[in-house]
Amino acid sequence: MQTPPPSPDSFLVMSPPADQRLIVVSNRLPVTIERDSDGKYGFKESSGGLATGMSGVKRESEMVWYGWPGMEIPSDEEPNITRALREEHNAVPILVDDDLAESYYNGFSNSTLWPLLHYQSNAIKFRQDEWKAYQQVNQRFAEKLATDIQDGDFVWIHDYHLMLLPRMLSEAAMKQSKRITIGFFLHTPFPSGDMFKVLPVWDQILEGLVRCKTIGFHTQTYAQNFARTCCDYLNYEQCPTGIERYGNVINLGIYPIGIDVPKFIDHMENKSRQEQVRDMRRSYNVCKLIIGVDRLDYTKGIPQKITAMEHFLDTNPHLVGQVSMIQVAVPSRQSVQDYKDLATDLHLKVEALNRKYGSNDYKPVHLLHQSVPFDQLITMYAASDICFVSSIRDGMNLVSYEYVATQRERKGVLLLSEFAGAAEQLTGSVLFNPWDTDGTVEALRRAVTMGASERSANQKKSEDYVLRNSSSAWGKSFVSDLKSMSGKSVKNGPNVRDFGVEGDMKKGRVPKSNRPPIFSTLTI
Repeated sequence: MQTPPPSPDSFLVMSPPADQRLIVVSNRLPVTIERDSDGKYGFKESSGGLATGMSGVKRESEMVWYGWPGMEIPSDEEPNITRALREEHNAVPILVDDDLAESYYNGFSNSTLWPLLHYQSNAIKFRQDEWKAYQQVNQRFAEKLATDIQDGDFVWIHDYHLMLLPRMLSEAAMKQSKRITIGFFLHTPFPSGDMFKVLPVWDQILEGLVRCKTIGFHTQTYAQNFARTCCDYLNYEQCPTGIERYGNVINLGIYPIGIDVPKFIDHMENKSRQEQVRDMRRSYNVCKLIIGVDRLDYTKGIPQKITAMEHFLDTNPHLVGQVSMIQVAVPSRQSVQDYKDLATDLHLKVEALNRKYGSNDYKPVHLLHQSVPFDQLITMYAASDICFVSSIRDGMNLVSYEYVATQRERKGVLLLSEFAGAAEQLTGSVLFNPWDTDGTVEALRRAVTMGASERSANQKKSEDYVLRNSSSAWGKSFVSDLKSMSGKSVKNGPNVRDFGVEGDMKKGRVPKSNRPPIFSTLTI
C-alpha cells in the first residue's frame, strides 16, 4: 500500500524550544485507582517494569503520564479524580467506558494483536467491531493529547495497544501548529512480514507507527523484522539508522529493557534473607529445586515445561524424589474463556504428573496459581538451583533477569527458551527450544548436573549484563536518543545505534534490488 507523502510536525526540521516536557503515553496509567466501601477513591502507584523504567527519566525531565485508569469513572466524579491524579501523580486519565474498553482491550488488543505479535496465528480473532473500538480509543488518546501538549514536547508512546496513535496524534498536532517529537517502544516481539500480513488491517497499523521519529525494540531481530516489513510492503528504503520514505527518516533502535537493579540488591541484602532461603530449602527437601515464574498465558509455554519435566523423570528415574519444581502461574485475563481453559488444562496436567511420580512427602511440581508477594518471590529465586523459562514467544522475559540478580551466592543455572528476547542478551544461560521435548530434557539434564566452575562463569556473564542494563538506564537511553533526534532529518543522528550496511552503501540509500541483510552492523 502506498500513501501520499506525510508531513507531520514530528518530521519538521526545527529548533526545539527551551522548555521541553516528556509526555509518556501507555494503555494503563502507572497508578491504580481503588474505590472503598464508602465510595471514596484512593490511588496506589504501580511498581511495574515500565513505571520503574521511567523513574530515572522522571528525575531529569518534567514528565506527565497519560493513560487509561483501568475502570469507568462516573461523569460526576471525573473532575475530582482527574484533578487528584494530575496534582498528586502527574498523571492524566484517558476516560473510556467499560463496553468500549472491553472491545479495545480484551478484543482487538489482546485477541488480535497479542497473538499476532507472538506468532500464534491459530489464536488470532479479528472482528470489525473490535477493530473500530481500537481505532476509537486511539483517537480518544490523540484528541486529549493534542489538546494538552505544548509546542516542543517529546511524546513517548508505549506498546501494541496504541499503534495507531503516532499518526493520529501527529496529524492532530499539525492542525494546531504544534511541533512535537514522537517516539514509540514496542514491548512485545515484532514478527516477520508474512506473519504480520495475516492481520487484515496490517497496513493501517504500520502507517500508524511510521509517523514516529524513533521506534524502539528489545532485540535486533524484532527491529529487523519491522524494517523488512516496511521495506517490502510500504515502499520504504533502508538507511544507516533505520528506514526512509519520501525523505522522512524513522530511526530504529535496540533498547533491551532491564529490571530495577537497586531494588533487587536491597532485598537480597536483607539480614533475614539467608534464613528464609534455608527454611525454604528444608521445606522442599530435594537436591535440586527448580523455579518457574510466568503469567498464565499461552505464550509462556507452561504446558511444554510440564511435559518436559515428566519426560525428564521418565528418562532419569534415579532423580525422582531428588528434583522438584515450583511453578508460579500468575492469573491473567481470567474472564477470557481461552485463559480459563488454559488454567484448567494446566491443573490437570500437573495433577497427572504428581500422581505418576509423587508420594506422601514428594511432589515433582508444586503449582501456585496465584500472585506471589515480591519478598517471597525473591526468596524463591534465591533458594532455587535452576530457573526454567520456557516461553514459546516472549518480548524479553524479565523473570530471567530477576533470577540472575539473586544468584550471586548460589550461582544457579538459567534454563532459557531461545524464543525469549532475553536469549539475545543473557549469554550465560542454557538455551533450548521448548517445542523440542527431547532437546528440552537434555538441557534440563545439563542444568541439573552442571559443575560449580561452569555455573560460576555463566552467572558472571549474565550478572554483569543485568547489573549494567537496568530499567532506569533503559528509559534514559531511549529518551536521550529521542531528544538527540529532535529537529533532525539527516540519516545519522547522535546516540542512535548504527543500522547501516558495509562499504560504499553506508554513504546513502541502498537500492531495493541490491539491498543486503538489514542492519548488517550493530552496536549496542
